[in-house]
Amino acid sequence: MKNLALLIFITLSNSLFSQASPPNVVLIVCDDLNDYVSGMGGHPQARTPSMAKLAESGALFKRAYTNNPVCAPSRSSFLTGIYPHKSGNHFFDKWYKNETLHNSKTIMEYFRENGYHTIGTGKLMHDFKASNWAEFKNKTDYGPFVFDGKNKIAHPSVPKPFSNNGFVDGSFAALSDVPFPNEANKGWIYGGWAKTKKFHYKNANERTPTPDEKNATWVAQRLQELVIKKDQKPFFLAVGFIRPHTPLHVPQKYFDLFPLESVQLPILKAADAEDTHYNQLFKAKVKGRRYFQDLKKSYPSEHQGLRAFTQAYLAAVASVDDCIGQVMQAIDSSALKDNTIVILTSDHGWNMGEKDFLFKNSLWEESTRIPFIIRAPGFTTAGTQVEQPISLIDLYPTLIDLCGLTGDTRKNDKGAKLDGFSIKALLENPKSESWQGPAGVLMMLDSAEDSLVKSKDEHYALRTKRWRYIRYNNGLEELYDHQNDTHEWLNLASKPEYRSIKETLYQQLQSMLK
Repeated sequence: MKNLALLIFITLSNSLFSQASPPNVVLIVCDDLNDYVSGMGGHPQARTPSMAKLAESGALFKRAYTNNPVCAPSRSSFLTGIYPHKSGNHFFDKWYKNETLHNSKTIMEYFRENGYHTIGTGKLMHDFKASNWAEFKNKTDYGPFVFDGKNKIAHPSVPKPFSNNGFVDGSFAALSDVPFPNEANKGWIYGGWAKTKKFHYKNANERTPTPDEKNATWVAQRLQELVIKKDQKPFFLAVGFIRPHTPLHVPQKYFDLFPLESVQLPILKAADAEDTHYNQLFKAKVKGRRYFQDLKKSYPSEHQGLRAFTQAYLAAVASVDDCIGQVMQAIDSSALKDNTIVILTSDHGWNMGEKDFLFKNSLWEESTRIPFIIRAPGFTTAGTQVEQPISLIDLYPTLIDLCGLTGDTRKNDKGAKLDGFSIKALLENPKSESWQGPAGVLMMLDSAEDSLVKSKDEHYALRTKRWRYIRYNNGLEELYDHQNDTHEWLNLASKPEYRSIKETLYQQLQSMLK
């Protein structure tokens, strides 16, 4: 009886200790991943079983958005919890040279101050700063690239003029399509912008792993080490996967999932851009407009060009899904599963030809909508879907809330307080009325690059459950009713009967800017 009592005591003690232990956090960030994810309705052929499995075990936010549809400002915003318009960190300005962000704590620094071991690898902040981390493995690597012996170039299989857009945005191909196969000093390479290494490819089984594959393998191994070591410190581990960011170079097996002749085109409307105002504010050479026109010119028809690019994008999404699956397998097959919060998201979306636009950096739904999946043991119910609009700015305060962290997120008075709101209430009850955040999501677009309207003011959008309201810096407006127009095909802003709705949304936007 004494032995039985001792066993019960030990079991209860271990259970209480486990419940009292601070949760670990694994943050998975993809690059340029739009809503081509199972369960989000972005593309019917999307193959993302790992993301779907994670969503089935946690909560999927159906209306999650970026606050800035460009890599650098989006990441510096959600990893510091400060809106881009508040910090003034726009486009590709280095975040750590921005006074507000420099004097505010990144989420990694804040977790470290709260006793967490912070671990990172891959692309997280656009500009790397080692002091943010206790441990960091691999810096950003967009490879594999094509090397012609002197320079990185677009893959030779990509026709011109699209390939003229360079070795990053102008390139897509399967790895089995080895460029310059008989020339030793040419072919596939990988590495950072300056230092590069030979990417060896003999066949599908004998090749160098891609940067995403390297990071997935390292994370899985590191998680196993953390389980074995049983370190007393909880951990915050973040991994940044590159794909589906261009260049869209992934193994052949992912292209094979989407035979070119059967790839379904994005749902497009002819002349969809005619009632928008983007073309009145940005030059024809701005990337999204130029890339779409170049793709059309590079193939016998617009449909053939879009089909080729869509195949490559879907393949890249499928490839990163496998990497996510490897990380999740390491978590779910270990003791980490019951005490590790997992969040999967992207820095922004991507237009796939809608409104004659092929890129990010627009305020429309395709460029701004992102996957946001969270599994938080004790808080989320498996298979939950949330309709309330949220954005990346809510990530930081949510993790503080779920992990019970304390302390000022500012380093001093020159820093800024967090702008977002914890979504904990929505995890516990998707229809919760106690959500403290705003009814809509605020997003902004930089006005500097290739702009026709010179102004210090930025372009803004507000997305509520029903409406998307866009206000450009010269006062031009777009209004879309998602209840009746999910593709944003009809701009209602000029119709008198929507004047009061526009005014209400404008006032909401202005109040959020303040």
